[in-house]
Amino acid sequence: MLSRVLLTPSTIRLVHSLICSSSRSFMDLKVLLSSLNDFASLSLAESWDNVGLLVEPSPPHTVNTLFLTNDLTEEVMEEALQKKSDLILSYHPPIFRPLTHITWKTWKERLVIQALENRVGIYSPHTAYDAAPQGVNSWLAKGLGVCTSRPIHPSKAANYPTGGTHRVEFSVNSTQHLDKVISAVKEIANISITSFSTRTDDEEQTRISLNCSQEALLQVMAFLSQNRQFYQKTEILLLEKPPLPQTGMGRLCTLDEPASLATMIERIKRHLKLAHVRLALGVGRTLESPVRVVALCAGSGSTVLQGVEADLYLTGEMSHHDVLDAASQGINVILCEHSNTERGFLSDLRDMLGAHLENKINIILSERDRDPLHVI
Repeated sequence: MLSRVLLTPSTIRLVHSLICSSSRSFMDLKVLLSSLNDFASLSLAESWDNVGLLVEPSPPHTVNTLFLTNDLTEEVMEEALQKKSDLILSYHPPIFRPLTHITWKTWKERLVIQALENRVGIYSPHTAYDAAPQGVNSWLAKGLGVCTSRPIHPSKAANYPTGGTHRVEFSVNSTQHLDKVISAVKEIANISITSFSTRTDDEEQTRISLNCSQEALLQVMAFLSQNRQFYQKTEILLLEKPPLPQTGMGRLCTLDEPASLATMIERIKRHLKLAHVRLALGVGRTLESPVRVVALCAGSGSTVLQGVEADLYLTGEMSHHDVLDAASQGINVILCEHSNTERGFLSDLRDMLGAHLENKINIILSERDRDPLHVI
């Protein structure tokens, strides 16, 4: 006997949901954190920032649902718990200044208590995502139109390329001296030695190049100071960590085709899905003034944008006096409120993380997260 099953649209959606849900796998928290760091290294964050795993449930902890929000408020925490989240990725760190108590007295303390009671981790990338090539500032630049961009303040690599902070160079003109030098410096820790032949004033010499740490440098100079023929011709170079391509704070964007300020305002409002923005006209500028170069910084841009030459500054907020300074130089300023220049990035982040994590876990966006300021 054959039975007939009626498939309605709602039934099909339910089956599809169950199939997708069952195809998801859990990720161990530590494995997930490693993958998140591969996506955007926390080493890119500013030194003053508080990034990474801020709240950790007792291990082992597995993650099936990753919940994305720009700000973790109590309302957003309630939503995250309702949606059975295992890890909250809050762009802004809800714990920034040290907490001296964990009580029910303040809202940030209550967030920590609720997270731990419900075994929910809290992770914040903040300025690491600001600096990343695929991060918040690059997303903000997408709203300007076709342009080329570069970081205003480039990030530097975490390590020196040669294994040392200093390079010491000097010449040795005899094999006897060379053997003495090589023997002496090999006794110093944290040092690497290279040598090559040179000719100076028709005299064959050996050029010694030492890469060393700050501590090793003191020992090298103590040795060389006892050998005046080396010491008087010694060069000391302070090595720098190399800049990382397309990585750093802020973006300086040059439009392929100039556009009027009025056009730029409409592009920005459309990209950020805002009905209103705040505008300070630069001295001598009008809404029809051309814009070719835009300096932008998601969030609070006063420090990053200070002194940058551009036709337009775009950021979430700036101090009153910084706006006056920019306008006096003929620079237009558009302010959109702090988190309005960041929140839209989370939709792109959801897609990028889904691909990066090979869709192993559910990634959902907060529907209650919003900027606290409204125009009424």
